Amino acid sequence: MSKETVLVSGGAGYIGTHTAVALVEAGYDVVIIDNFSNSEASAIEGVEKILGRKVAFEQVDTCDTEALRKVFEKYDFNTVIHFAAYKAVGESMAEPLKYYANNLVSFMNIVSMMKEYGRPNILFSSSATVYGDAESLPVTEQTPRQPATSPYGNTKQIAEDILRDCCRAYEGLYGIALRYFNPIGAHPSALIGELPRGVPNNLIPFVTQTAAGIRECLSVFGNDYDTPDGTCLRDYIDVNDLAKAHVAAVARMTGHKMDASYEIFNVGTGRPVSVLELLTRFEAVNDLKLPYKIVGRRPGDVPAVWADTALANEVLGWKAERSLDDTLRSAWAWEKHIRNL
Repeated sequence: MSKETVLVSGGAGYIGTHTAVALVEAGYDVVIIDNFSNSEASAIEGVEKILGRKVAFEQVDTCDTEALRKVFEKYDFNTVIHFAAYKAVGESMAEPLKYYANNLVSFMNIVSMMKEYGRPNILFSSSATVYGDAESLPVTEQTPRQPATSPYGNTKQIAEDILRDCCRAYEGLYGIALRYFNPIGAHPSALIGELPRGVPNNLIPFVTQTAAGIRECLSVFGNDYDTPDGTCLRDYIDVNDLAKAHVAAVARMTGHKMDASYEIFNVGTGRPVSVLELLTRFEAVNDLKLPYKIVGRRPGDVPAVWADTALANEVLGWKAERSLDDTLRSAWAWEKHIRNL
């Protein structure tokens, strides 16, 4: 029996590369597509070094219907993991049209091709931002979605709705949305990790770049939230654990184990950590000091969100395993690797 093949859109990105590695290590073949709009070709090389083999790759923009069609014609796969999207909350507040055009058109193109070519399984990269400023914590998959606090979050809500409606309407189409919390860390090999262009939008790359002396000072956005230390509470999940959640979801789809044509799972640790707590832990495990300053709140940020992961633990047979300390060590090891420190 030949291996199942999984198409990974946006597979040169941070979560995409780690998921591609986890899929191949679990016995799947992968085809990666990416347009390098927010990633580098070196990421594919890192994946291949870890695996000790070449992986199929096509430089394709998922907004380009004809280029995408060629991929569907060339490769035989039943499952797509769709990562390709812009993902910076702050940028989406400043450039909403850019986010709606890219994130929704690319996703609709994928779903449309799957329907046309009879490819049954789509795994959508969603986000905890769909919960907005949740009324109760931790959030479960049944927690009502609040209005999105950013255009980025809104694109995730809309894409979830598109997937739900298409899975209802088109027989033979199955979808799973994985709602990620805050992925951090890097592969233990330090050959792949988070590689933002320009000024980072996520906390950990800003932390590691500050530790490396690339940034003068780290900004903590607000210390007047209604949280124990006044800084935002988040659910930080190791990117390798997150990658394994995708493998578990693919196995559920390809093994015809889904209870409905559309399912949703929270993917987090279930433990809230404040921004200041994260900085303190990073300093302690890596034996260094970080210059930081408190600045005003950032538009689009919610005070607190963390996951109830019981459903993913039970139904997918998956749970987050790596410790926060190990994750923070891996993030610094990756930064040192790319800076030759």
